[in-house]
Amino acid sequence: MKALEAVDTRMTECGTCGNIDTSDPCQICTDPRRDDALLAVVEDVADLWAMDRARLFSGRYHVLGGRLSALDGIGPDDLTIAQLVARVRAGGVTEVVLAMNATMEGQTTLHYIAEQLQDAGVSISTLAHGVPVGGELDYLDEGTIAQALRARRIL
Repeated sequence: MKALEAVDTRMTECGTCGNIDTSDPCQICTDPRRDDALLAVVEDVADLWAMDRARLFSGRYHVLGGRLSALDGIGPDDLTIAQLVARVRAGGVTEVVLAMNATMEGQTTLHYIAEQLQDAGVSISTLAHGVPVGGELDYLDEGTIAQALRARRIL
């Protein structure tokens, strides 16, 4: 029980990216091996940890703290979108990767952020969607198959 209490008192939110760590700024934000020009925007800390666990993204992160949802009453002011825009406009970022979940709310959030950054002078990209590695077509829903067909590429 004391270990859990110690974790609770030591954990803090990174003032730069929104990650949860024992230091502010967090270990990701202070890592000199990270590429400052690349910024991945994620919905929550679990998404950040999942992306970072893959060890394929070498840039920095920005946690929104959720996603836009009219039904739940979550608007742009309830997320860290303004901080994101300010962070990008401060300079040094050349590409923003909008790593939103493939849900209606995630895609709405993605499009809203893309509009906000439209004239920021940065490249804006998003994650690919479609057939997952190891996926079998007969188990996929129509939306996933449709997205995979739209995102197909020439070999």
